[in-house]
Amino acid sequence: MPFHLFDAPDMEPSHFVGFAGNRINRHSEKRNDDVVATALANANARILLTGQGQVLVMGGDTGSALFSLQDATALLPAPDKTIYLGMQDDMPILASASGFDFAALPDSIRAFDYRSVYTQGLVPPDQLGAMAQAVSLLTWHENHKFCGRCGTETVMRDGGYRRTCPNCEAQHFPRTDPVAIMMVVHEDKCLLARGAHFGPGMYSCLAGFIEPGETIENAVRRETFEETNLPVGRVLYHASQPWPFPYSLMIGCHAEALSDEFMLDKAELEDGRWFSREEVVAMLDRSHPDGLMTPPPGAIAAHLIRSWVQSGV
Repeated sequence: MPFHLFDAPDMEPSHFVGFAGNRINRHSEKRNDDVVATALANANARILLTGQGQVLVMGGDTGSALFSLQDATALLPAPDKTIYLGMQDDMPILASASGFDFAALPDSIRAFDYRSVYTQGLVPPDQLGAMAQAVSLLTWHENHKFCGRCGTETVMRDGGYRRTCPNCEAQHFPRTDPVAIMMVVHEDKCLLARGAHFGPGMYSCLAGFIEPGETIENAVRRETFEETNLPVGRVLYHASQPWPFPYSLMIGCHAEALSDEFMLDKAELEDGRWFSREEVVAMLDRSHPDGLMTPPPGAIAAHLIRSWVQSGV
């Protein structure tokens, strides 16, 4: 029976990772320099507020990061740092850096670092996606205020999706840094490793930035070899994840090692070893006798690991 090109599960694997639930219609073909002003004139508009590496959330255990314009006024959104994200449920969605002193927030509003909002599920999944979009864009603007060609301070355009140099007229667009993250397997075991900054007992997949002029597959092979001295054969794409730290896209793959003899690059990794399927199951379930564990469920590494466990390959 012939294989159809689009034969696949009903839901793409990328749908289930953290930060992937964005429902915003970005209106990329309709954005112009007036789009922020037009959105701010709409009484139904909502705005996401960030600052100091944190996002503001109102409400209870599962709150909301989308404030009405009236509620946001007291939180001092910066007009010159307000960007347009798009439309959701007929509401314009914006984001801005807040100049409010987060130490003096009212009891109904709290500030959380981005990772806590994601790992603890403090806002609905679609707002996590909006947060990733907002944080990535706002951070890019903060890091690219000046023209890379002549050094002149640039001006925001297209609602936040372009910066223009008033001196040399160079156009600068938001960047996304692609990162390959790979589940390396050999026969019936997988290779997981940990960096010195990992939490106690945490082991994860290998990862590294994709370099200019490099395919995803070759980046997987290069990074795996550089970090472990393991040659890799076949590489299969699995899923991707927006990662606003600061503006990356994690591209998850499975990689078939051609050997099980490896040597860690100790400058990059603190420890690493082969794990059996049974041991990985215990790590996923947080029942490993030595307290070893995989990354949080929303992380693409956890999805790569779980998909290997469930594949039986």
